[in-house]
Amino acid sequence: MSVLLDTHIFLALIEDRFIDLPERVRHAVQRHDKHYISVASLWEIAIKQRLGKLHLSVPLEMLPKLVTLLGLSLLLIDERHVLHDLEPKPATRDPFDRLLLAQCAIEGFQLATIDRALVDHRLSATLS
Repeated sequence: MSVLLDTHIFLALIEDRFIDLPERVRHAVQRHDKHYISVASLWEIAIKQRLGKLHLSVPLEMLPKLVTLLGLSLLLIDERHVLHDLEPKPATRDPFDRLLLAQCAIEGFQLATIDRALVDHRLSATLS
């Protein structure tokens, strides 16, 4: 099965802080064969960086290359993802989180996350 890493986990990987994540999250990521990063996560990172809410150790334009160097695949956004009505409704109104869950639902992935609003969702990899 494939797993979609949320933005926080991707940031932990590129900032070499994966070991600092909770053990259950690390195991959820490691037990999957194929790992994806959504373009939505790159978009979220770019927005936060430009607003000064996030400070990366690498330039934004390096993010797609880092996805490849880390052995991850990039998941593009398409109309099915943005039109999908999630059930059950997640306990978050964050559009990026909702898009990641919709991508998981459409693609048959699980979401690896530490976000408390998402860890109990049926699409969360931390429950499996």
